[in-house]
Amino acid sequence: MVMPVRQLGLDDLCVHQVCVSGQCDFVSSLSCLVAAGIKRTALWNPMIETCGERQALSIWNAIGLRADSLCAAELFAGPEALRRMLDRADLFEARTLVLITGGLEAAGVEGGIDEARTYLPSLLAQADELARPYNVQLAFEPLHPMVCGFRSIVSSLGEALDLLDQLGTAHEIGLAIDTYALWWEDRLDQKLSRAGKLISNYHVADWLADTSDLRLDRGMPGDGQIDLLQWRAQLEQLDYRGGVEIEIFSRDRWWKQAPESMLKEIIERLNFAY
Repeated sequence: MVMPVRQLGLDDLCVHQVCVSGQCDFVSSLSCLVAAGIKRTALWNPMIETCGERQALSIWNAIGLRADSLCAAELFAGPEALRRMLDRADLFEARTLVLITGGLEAAGVEGGIDEARTYLPSLLAQADELARPYNVQLAFEPLHPMVCGFRSIVSSLGEALDLLDQLGTAHEIGLAIDTYALWWEDRLDQKLSRAGKLISNYHVADWLADTSDLRLDRGMPGDGQIDLLQWRAQLEQLDYRGGVEIEIFSRDRWWKQAPESMLKEIIERLNFAY
């Protein structure tokens, strides 16, 4: 039984820029979002890099969108790389900077994943200190085990919570919660309750039973196996009132359609599928 959820409008909907990255560049992606009536997005750092920061910023300042986040900084890239990402997040006035660990190779250790994990508490503490002078909040995101080797060695919400607990109660790092990455996890309701007010971003995509690519075939909400309305109901019971952020990578399905068609479908399914 699905618990009641509040009625969402376009003010509550954030569509990540990466949703249309298969059809659009930095400039055209923002134009498509605005034309569809979308008011919030998450900026995708590789698209800024391709455009060039100066030009991207000029376009961004003129377009009238709000940035829920900039995606994504990597702990294993080191403090200078993180500082550059924090600078960029502040420059584009992003509310949060999504933070992942980076892959095992980026960790640069010889002892494998177990050794790499031992460095995470100190790296997170360092990141917390680096971020404090900025207007942007770090949002630590655990990812699906399928990308453990090359994107993130933190593969569950429970592990992410344990790491943040080691920082004590004074840290200012939040959590980015992704349905596609975490839907499989056992006792998830208990872990979401434990996360509570740490949740700063809520990413939404569906899991397709017949997925053709574990990373690049995310489902449109309502097309897969995740009870997304139940997810939202639980988060709202935890007093989450932030944006509902659609983040779909779809190389062989939606990226083969016009971006306008993809955005229309996202909007039509609001309050129905998620």
